[in-house]
Amino acid sequence: MFTKILIANRGEIACRIIRTCQSLGIKTVAIYSTVDQQALHVKMADEAYLVGEAPPHDSYLNMSTILDAARTSGAQAIHPGYGFLSENPEFARLCQEAGICFIGPEPDVMEKMGDKIYSRKLARKAGLPILSGTDKAVANENAATKAWELGFPLMVKAAEGGGGIGIHIIDSQEELMPLIERTRQVAESAFGSSRLFFERYLKDASHIEVQLIGDQHGNLVHLYERDCSVQRRNQKLVEETPSSAKLTPRLRRRVCSLATKLGNYIGYTSTGTVEFLVTADGSVFFLEMNTRLQVEHGVTELVTGLDLVELQIRVSAGEALPISQEDVSVNGHAIEVRVYPEDPETFMPDSGDITDLHQPEGEHIRVDSALCNGYTVELDYEPLMAKIMAWGEDRNRAIKTLQRALLEFRVEGVKCNVPLLRDILATKEFLAATHHTGSMPIWIEEFQ
Repeated sequence: MFTKILIANRGEIACRIIRTCQSLGIKTVAIYSTVDQQALHVKMADEAYLVGEAPPHDSYLNMSTILDAARTSGAQAIHPGYGFLSENPEFARLCQEAGICFIGPEPDVMEKMGDKIYSRKLARKAGLPILSGTDKAVANENAATKAWELGFPLMVKAAEGGGGIGIHIIDSQEELMPLIERTRQVAESAFGSSRLFFERYLKDASHIEVQLIGDQHGNLVHLYERDCSVQRRNQKLVEETPSSAKLTPRLRRRVCSLATKLGNYIGYTSTGTVEFLVTADGSVFFLEMNTRLQVEHGVTELVTGLDLVELQIRVSAGEALPISQEDVSVNGHAIEVRVYPEDPETFMPDSGDITDLHQPEGEHIRVDSALCNGYTVELDYEPLMAKIMAWGEDRNRAIKTLQRALLEFRVEGVKCNVPLLRDILATKEFLAATHHTGSMPIWIEEFQ
């Protein structure tokens, strides 16, 4: 087992990883930018290193400086969290070359699954159903032909995309070239590549993902599914597990089996999530695989009693998984909402200093955040302020506990989306679990 780990991240996920390291008796090393010097993750860690100015490419994406900090501190491993360098195979290879363990899957696997065009081919070879789409990157000169062959509506996606960025729905030939150009610009800016592909748009489907964890000894298990269908602009807002209100037992088994099939086919060796679209009639289609710890991993922890970060660290240290598939069971229901610094009516991002803060506490409530009085909410980074989770013996009780927690959450100095989250939880569609990926635009119109 490692004795010291550097966390190459910031905010709530850095704090979350540090807590597990502390419980395992592992020393922690934080990194920070000039604006994060007083951040909670810096205070929680055993030692901390300045890695650059506020812009991410100068600090949290600065690979050489982060590796220097790892060497100087004597860290044997680097945990990337999510975002930033968590799915960067180049960084994982640099860690290996430096003799430092990258806590994540093998770089080759990360690279294959990170290319959305190639991952579709791998999924199909593994026997997973995929949506109709283009098997190669789409060039501008043949875009109209390819779109006509596929039919509208369709989705144009960044081949190296992730996190819901670089995706647009196209309803007609008139929209085609303007939206392709816009998507290329976003993809080039966010991922350094303007490669795009087309995929059939599946209307009113549910976004269901399956949590996997594998080790270096050939063992791989699933930790069941999460429903992530409440999304705005392809960004998840509410996640829950299990999905038994939507999926029949047989369909749940099939989705989990397909995810495990892909994980075994590619030899997966860390935490990862296989994502699907599931229609009301029970059709299932592979979307993508995220080769990292997910933002919403906490709800899985609440219903399984497992610490995913601990498992991730243990398998990266070469240990065998301490659990088999038969050991994994789901107890109750858990729901998470993401608190973002934005105006709940205009959705414009907000920033500023937190002058007053009250985070909910109590039985069956979990809050993952890095917030504190005096904390500055910046626009330089991914804007997630907090994740508020609730557990219940069943879905209705989990919803009621989460609604109470949101009433107790109070923050002054920065606007946040808590009123919107409360409205979502009160909709008849969410309460009846009949919502889907197209529900959010309809709700927003109703709320206004």
